[in-house]
Amino acid sequence: MELHTRMREYRARYHMSQSDLAELVHVRRETIGNLENGKYNPSLKLAMDIAKVFETAVEEIFWFTEE
Repeated sequence: MELHTRMREYRARYHMSQSDLAELVHVRRETIGNLENGKYNPSLKLAMDIAKVFETAVEEIFWFTEE
């Protein structure tokens, strides 16, 4: 299974940098970059925290596909 994300799209909608989002969810900017590039799978808590920042469901930001 491969994880996909719309984080970059949502950050653009909210005029938010990776650093801004990282600060709001208490992670390093590099973590946000790695999430956006598919190099890191978020914990459930982090995924929920990110969804809360963007006022949407986790499933709107993250989803899996079969490889």
